Amino acid sequence: MPNPRTFLQSALLALALCVTLAVQGIAQTEIDYDAWSDLAATAEATVESGDATDAQLESLRADVATWREEFLEGTKVNAQRIATLQGQIDALGAPPEEGVEETEEISERRLSLESQMAELRSPVRRAEEAYSRANGIISEIDSKIRERQTRELLELGPAPINPALWPQAAESFLTSVRQLISEFQENWASDEKRAGAKQTAPLALLLLVVGMVLLLRGRRWVGNAVQRLRDLTRHGTGVWSFLVSLGQIIVPMLGILALSRAALSTGMLGTRGALLLAEVPGWAMIVLGVWWLGEQVFSKTHQTGLLPLTQAQRTEARINTRLLGVMLVAFDVVRSIAAYEDYNSATSVVLTFPVIVLTGIILFRLGVSLRKVGAADQLDNPDGTDLAYRLRIVRLLGQAAMVVAVLGPVMAMIGYTNAGEAMVYPAVMTLVVLGLVLLLQHFISDLYAAVTQRDEEEADGLLPVLAGFLLSLAALPVLALIWGARVADLTELWAQFREGFTFGDTRIAPTDFLTFALVFAVGYGATRLLQGGLRGSVLPKTKLDIGGQNAIISGVGYLGIFLAAIIAITAAGLDLSSLAIVAGALSVGIGFGLQNIVSNFVSGIILLIERPISEGDWIEVGGTHGTVRSISVRSTRIETFDRYDVIIPNADFVSGRVSNYTRGNALGRIIVPVGVAYGTDTRKVEKILLKIARFHPLVMLTPEPYVLFKAFGADSMDFEIRAVLSDINEGLKVRTEMNHQIVEAFAKEGIEIPFAQRDVWLRNPETLRQDKGEVQVEAASPPEADTTESEKPARNPIPRTDPAATSDPDDGEI
Repeated sequence: MPNPRTFLQSALLALALCVTLAVQGIAQTEIDYDAWSDLAATAEATVESGDATDAQLESLRADVATWREEFLEGTKVNAQRIATLQGQIDALGAPPEEGVEETEEISERRLSLESQMAELRSPVRRAEEAYSRANGIISEIDSKIRERQTRELLELGPAPINPALWPQAAESFLTSVRQLISEFQENWASDEKRAGAKQTAPLALLLLVVGMVLLLRGRRWVGNAVQRLRDLTRHGTGVWSFLVSLGQIIVPMLGILALSRAALSTGMLGTRGALLLAEVPGWAMIVLGVWWLGEQVFSKTHQTGLLPLTQAQRTEARINTRLLGVMLVAFDVVRSIAAYEDYNSATSVVLTFPVIVLTGIILFRLGVSLRKVGAADQLDNPDGTDLAYRLRIVRLLGQAAMVVAVLGPVMAMIGYTNAGEAMVYPAVMTLVVLGLVLLLQHFISDLYAAVTQRDEEEADGLLPVLAGFLLSLAALPVLALIWGARVADLTELWAQFREGFTFGDTRIAPTDFLTFALVFAVGYGATRLLQGGLRGSVLPKTKLDIGGQNAIISGVGYLGIFLAAIIAITAAGLDLSSLAIVAGALSVGIGFGLQNIVSNFVSGIILLIERPISEGDWIEVGGTHGTVRSISVRSTRIETFDRYDVIIPNADFVSGRVSNYTRGNALGRIIVPVGVAYGTDTRKVEKILLKIARFHPLVMLTPEPYVLFKAFGADSMDFEIRAVLSDINEGLKVRTEMNHQIVEAFAKEGIEIPFAQRDVWLRNPETLRQDKGEVQVEAASPPEADTTESEKPARNPIPRTDPAATSDPDDGEI
């Protein structure tokens, strides 16, 4: 009996081999170029003739686009084998110049590899040629359809204000109404129809009652529930109120469905009535959806409203929003009737013109309301930058809506009905879509606040911002379709996006960017993990100091990021060799323009390698003292003793003079100067100062402190305490403490600390005279003849009462 594990491994290996062969078989399936040639010839002839309808052209375009996808995949055939052969050819070196012979073996090998390369590239080149042809056919079809759309949009038709067209339009519409009533009367007169209606009467009556209750009372029930939830103050209130408010659409919609089902179950409606009734749920969805959107955006309460408006402005905006929903349905009803009854262009224009005018009036009033969003102080508030930006966008939309509301009906009145319709109704739908985006953004913010247990004012995280950006991005295709873009235009844009673009000899696709981002993110994450492991586990167990550990961690980070970028570029298959010429041309300009940045970068690497300074060192640069907090590749951040940061370029540390007070250790010397009066016993002073220095706990005894009798000063005999501290960072505290002890010891021993005193003697006082309350000095005589200055030591101060004598004990100057 075979081993079960061996059997399972064999089965899995066989399954994997089968899957691989199947995939290879699918990948190597040849393209039927004969069928493509027939289709391409047909498409080119159809486009050239110009007789095909838009629907036929769209169908033909879809077929060609399918073939183009196959050709795009065909351009990737044998890619790995081609790359391998190209590497082999490059390894042989460049072909020899004329007159230079190459060995026969290498020459034969080169010819063999080039022959294999040509054979492998043959299907690729054929696929590229077919792809180019398919792309050209699609471009021609798109151009033809756009020309027709433009011609139809700018076509001048009958003017709806022409009174001659009104009787015919009225007659046609009344005829349709009479036929609708006639169909109902015929069915009512039929005994068979009445019998069937009696059988379904209980069901129809039940559906009628349910539909009326849901339609009449459903919105009020949901509204009361929403208001109660909004009155709560717990987290997540906005989320629940939003979800419950969806019932304002769902509940009435269920009622309308019940009513329409009740009417259809009777079988009394004719063909026209049944067709119109089938459209009623869709029309109801439009009215209820726009109604609900207006209630949410222009809420009755200021706290829940999305736009800052007064109560009266909110009410007016809600009314206008509801009327716009009704006008959208009215326009669709008229167009549906016109299409079913096959009205002529004059009748259709006359019937739709009043709806366009009413829609323009309502749209204009709504634009006026949007123009009033936000007061002037709100727009200029520097603390609400994001809010002010949104309000400006809303005001701009309101202004654009006002312009369209006037221009669209005017175009329709002249006779450009298609252009008028293409302006008014897309504008209305644009406001609906943007309002929905705004509402969903607010809902995401409420949801984020509920999940993170924050207030709505504090829930301004990155996630809601990104979600809002994605919503805005998703709304762009919808807006493009609203304003006349075709689905084929969007699919073509997506196809071009997937195809990528050609840069030199390299085709760069979005998948390449995705691969690059993914691989780089993995490499970056691995680098950060390695740095964390070194910082937390490995380096603390070594004998390296903090500066060396930080240098190693920073170096690993830069090296890891560089390797991650190189590996990501290689994994994405990006060939950057074509950029060599451009990079060489730009290197000179970049070198001159970024020489300071490059200099700082190189200096940062030097600092990390040599480590003349490290984080935590007390240094002095350009007269600035501070502690090194971080060293990056461009600059170093120093925190001064005043607790502010100074950013210094790294080049200043390499080319300038830097004083490092704590390099390698915290030892440092301090000098404490002091002066004593003349006549004091200097030996006694020396013993006192030396005792103070030796008994301080931070003073090192090796080397021992020393007292220097520095000089005989003008006012005192000057001494200095010179001592080495175990922690120079405590130098200020040590100086302060020593000064206190010196004062206490000198006071106890009766030693006087002198201060400067100067007496000024005025000679020839008769030269001074009083004139009009001011003291003036007359003709100046030589200074040495007029004044004399004598200096007295502070040991025997002589007080004077002479008003002409002045003294300043602070600095000894007058």
